[in-house]
Amino acid sequence: MRVNARRAVHVLVLALIATGLSGCSYNKFTTQEEAIKAQWAQVQNQLQRRNDLIPNLVETVRGYATHEESVLKEIADSRSRLLAAKSPEETIQAANQQTSALGRLLAVVENYPQLRANEQFNRLMDELSGTENRIATERMRYNQAIQEYNTSRRRFPANVTAKMFGFKEYPYFEAPASAQAPPKVDFRK
Repeated sequence: MRVNARRAVHVLVLALIATGLSGCSYNKFTTQEEAIKAQWAQVQNQLQRRNDLIPNLVETVRGYATHEESVLKEIADSRSRLLAAKSPEETIQAANQQTSALGRLLAVVENYPQLRANEQFNRLMDELSGTENRIATERMRYNQAIQEYNTSRRRFPANVTAKMFGFKEYPYFEAPASAQAPPKVDFRK
């Protein structure tokens, strides 16, 4: 009987310690998830800023490069996909498509010196360039928050708490494979 009582006390002490440790991990995960959500909101804010600039940029380019409809259509399609995205994964995919389409647009612009001299176009390009820098910064901060959270989630004993309370892994915002290669423009059409 005495051994059973001692064993029960040990189990109770271990349960209290585990509960205390899981409470700390739970609070840490909750805080980190909120940081991820806040950082994601900043990414979305900058993507929306870019989305708001695109129609003006497209219209300016359209006046000079009317035969480049495929590039302009791809930009419009990517903008629609970004606006319709419902999850971070869909948003990341749409944003990467938009980045790729904008890269092709900039390659097209290289062949229109009169467009590059246009004051409105230059202003829009400066705005877009600044926005792209902001997006890159916010993506980096988002990925840092993800790294911190995912690392904490996988460490012992926090991984027990994560599993117990269903804290899921978050995806990184990674550049698409197409971003590694320079855009190709074909003017033979």
